[in-house]
Amino acid sequence: MKALFGILFLLACSISSFAQKQIIVQNPSAHARKELIAIPFEKFKTSFSVDTVFSIWDEQGNELPHQLEKLGQSSPQNVLILVDLKAKEKVKLSVSGTSGKVYPARTYARYVPERYDDFAWENDVVAFRMYGKALEGRPDDAQGMDYWAKRTDKLIIDAWYKSGDYHKDHGEGLDYYSVGQTLGMGDMAFYPEGKIHYSKHYRSFKLLDNGPLRSTFLLIYEPENIQGQQIRFQKQISLDAGSHFNRIELSMHNASTANTPFVIGLAKRKEKEPLFLLGKGNRSLSYWEPEINKSGRTGVAIIIPDQKVEFINDRPEQFLLLSKAKNNRPFVYYNGATWNRAGKITDEKAWAKAVESEKEKIEKPIKVTVK
Repeated sequence: MKALFGILFLLACSISSFAQKQIIVQNPSAHARKELIAIPFEKFKTSFSVDTVFSIWDEQGNELPHQLEKLGQSSPQNVLILVDLKAKEKVKLSVSGTSGKVYPARTYARYVPERYDDFAWENDVVAFRMYGKALEGRPDDAQGMDYWAKRTDKLIIDAWYKSGDYHKDHGEGLDYYSVGQTLGMGDMAFYPEGKIHYSKHYRSFKLLDNGPLRSTFLLIYEPENIQGQQIRFQKQISLDAGSHFNRIELSMHNASTANTPFVIGLAKRKEKEPLFLLGKGNRSLSYWEPEINKSGRTGVAIIIPDQKVEFINDRPEQFLLLSKAKNNRPFVYYNGATWNRAGKITDEKAWAKAVESEKEKIEKPIKVTVK
């Protein structure tokens, strides 16, 4: 009888211990943050005895949106959870083995063969595109990353491409940002011997994840011979729901040297005193553009954490940040944009503050513990 009681007691303790397993999430920042956290899927699966069907709840009984991030693999690699935290707040989340709500997608990316091999992506606040092989050699060819100014939380890429009339604002925004022969809003180019060498446009892509909370894709470029140096490279780009910023991971291999100099740029408009702000160590650059074609004002920015960076401001067409990429070692940077007519960020001070906030997110990630 005593043995049976002991077994039952141990079983009850085990059940109680399992019931108390939680995700502890803490905001180390002095301001509120709403962003994605990531937990390795295998750790999550083992900790909560679930597979791919589950739901996540806060202490007030609110369900939190989540995504199984696969990163191009056949099985999930991470569990992404959208959290909303006050300054310095610590919250406890619980996991249920039952399915939750189906949330509408807030990010989206796709190849656009009907528009000269564009690759376009967006979330509920911003939209971007890169140019493809079919545009090369045309009179309207351009070099860098493009930004579409939107003022709706709807996903608009498909509708805008279908209409073809996205250079006018019909209530959702428009494409008025000019890239031309520049790096646009934060693309990269090689920089041998102090001269810009634009690469060819991307040649192939891999869509690794496509929402609902994060879209990630890979752009693969043709190997290039640059002044006798054979270089191959690719860019992995991801965009989260609610964010103004892309995360870009460059991977390069130079057959001739271990380090490859390159620049990341922002198109500069024709003005005597441009409103730009350079961050500490040249690791961030924000620019508030003038009014263009009576279409509003755009803010653009680059953030380069944990790298040596040189600022170059001797060209009339663009600002440049110079750094080096090491062979087979990812180089990570962030770029982003905003439009004043979207009503969220309406002047240069607010944009500079948003860039500083993004830098703090990168430098002080949310602390996540599974207990």
